[in-house]
Amino acid sequence: MNRIEFGDFVKQQQEPLRRFLLNLSGGNANLSDDIAQDTFIKAYTSLSSFMGRSKMSTWLFKIAYNCFYDAVRKTALERQRSDIPVEELKVIRDESAQESRFNNQELYRALSQLKQEEKAIILLFYMEDKSIKEISTITGMNPSTVRSHISRGKSHLKQYLLTNEER
Repeated sequence: MNRIEFGDFVKQQQEPLRRFLLNLSGGNANLSDDIAQDTFIKAYTSLSSFMGRSKMSTWLFKIAYNCFYDAVRKTALERQRSDIPVEELKVIRDESAQESRFNNQELYRALSQLKQEEKAIILLFYMEDKSIKEISTITGMNPSTVRSHISRGKSHLKQYLLTNEER
């Protein structure tokens, strides 16, 4: 794949990838944009490692998924090293959550209650229309684990939405 073809591929995948990362990061637009840029750079520099065993978009989402978890780990390490009290971290987290501009806030609040793995899989399956096989490739989980996460994630979403509906 040459630079022009890669540019066309980026244009085609940019919106779905950014949407996935924006949802995965709880609406933090700055973080999701940074991770998307890292993803495209890593994809471009690793083009020779693409073996064609899956769709190229699946390969790209796998890179994005890994970049997201690298960013999560880095943030967790930085928080461990910092002297910021837990109360201040909560304020920072709340402020970044306010960046979210979604049409259906309840659904996104419910998504934020899921474990990261469930959230990623639910987003890939329902919002990005990825197959079980593609999600398995992206996350490195076996297909039965992916199905379990979808089932549990749906159950948790339903429980959260029903609980909040009663309030």
